[in-house]
Amino acid sequence: MLGLPARDISKESPPPMKALIQRVRRASVEVDEREVGAIGPGLLALVGVEKGDDEASADRLLHKLLHYRVFADAAGKMNLNVQQAEGGLLLVSQFTLAADTRKGLRPSFSSAAPPAEGERLFHYLLEQARVAWPTVESGEFAADMQVSLINDGPVTFLLEG
Repeated sequence: MLGLPARDISKESPPPMKALIQRVRRASVEVDEREVGAIGPGLLALVGVEKGDDEASADRLLHKLLHYRVFADAAGKMNLNVQQAEGGLLLVSQFTLAADTRKGLRPSFSSAAPPAEGERLFHYLLEQARVAWPTVESGEFAADMQVSLINDGPVTFLLEG
């Protein structure tokens, strides 16, 4: 019986950290009817942390968040990143991005990072973002959050760092 050659997974990089980004005119997050983060024009990033993600994954994702060109230049082309557009960055932890939806009618969260590890990596990403860019806000990890936004475009991408 012929088959595919076995692949050496020891040399493969871990799955990339994920963020669903939306270009917004404004966005905010409330917890218990209290605003905990808000930005004007910029990017709302819903961030999912999965098993195998690490600081290097977060660093790669942050690089993409700050450099992904989704804002219009003078010619109307998506050639500017959030820094060039002088926009804000609102980071919101999003556990459900780690869902496996391939089978059945109920999501599986077996690939999600354990809560303590997810919180640690989300806060690492947040701290690094605040070092790299002055206009960074966030929600509260594991809180019941209400996220409001005006999507600009709409422009939405799934980034994998």
